Amino acid sequence: MDRITTKDGTEIYYKDWGPRSGQPICFHHGWPLSSDDWDAQMLYFVNKGYRVVAHDRRGHGRSAQVSDGHDMEHYAADAAAVFQHLDLRNAVHIGHSTGGGEAVRYVARHGKGRVAKLVTIGAIPPIMVKTPSNPDGLPIDVFDGLRSALAASRTQFYIDLASGPFYGFNRPGAKVIDSVVQNWWRQGMAGSAKAHYDGIKAFSETDFTEDLKMIDVPTLIMHGDDDQVVPYKDASVLAAKLVKNSTLKIYPGFPHGMMTTQADVINPDLLAFIKA
Repeated sequence: MDRITTKDGTEIYYKDWGPRSGQPICFHHGWPLSSDDWDAQMLYFVNKGYRVVAHDRRGHGRSAQVSDGHDMEHYAADAAAVFQHLDLRNAVHIGHSTGGGEAVRYVARHGKGRVAKLVTIGAIPPIMVKTPSNPDGLPIDVFDGLRSALAASRTQFYIDLASGPFYGFNRPGAKVIDSVVQNWWRQGMAGSAKAHYDGIKAFSETDFTEDLKMIDVPTLIMHGDDDQVVPYKDASVLAAKLVKNSTLKIYPGFPHGMMTTQADVINPDLLAFIKA
């Protein structure tokens, strides 16, 4: 079986590779992608004897395209349902972007006694949008613009995002890797337009401050300093100050999607942290 059904009747797809005796590494994908975005990491770690698990969030990839529940509470609960079904313990959780928020919420609210370590990569916590308590955040107009672009032409919006700021392909002298853009677009278009539209609110307006304060497992916070999607100074630098046992690692020149384009650097760093 590669699917479970949550308490509210939503079918969630997951992958579970490697020896059952291996330490589990659980991957949480970014918006609007799927577990396929972790191919470079899952193959790397399964070949080193780890058990690797990744799921598609509701409305994303091969999971059910339900109308409701596209918020962090449901995302974390869905993830918990998968990990409980598989009875994963001593697990390392790795989340990218929106998936970093999901991983933080899961570890803080559901992972007691099951989690060994946490890693976030280009992640959204503590909060992206500008609020009275987060005056340096991004204006709501930025996220309204994303919603408008998605509603006007999701397919073109996804091409533009993947071929531009997501991987830094819009930088002077950067060479666009067409296969990477096409794979990003493929993953995005496999999901639900409504889930992705609603998900913009989830990743931009959710405040993870209290979640970060609750986390006490060793945590590695990774971010590229040329991340044009989630600015590192507004996210990971602040998150590292809130997590008790955290290490912040900033990568000069790396983009938001660095675990794909710079997997040769990111994967060994992940392995070193997991083995430490």
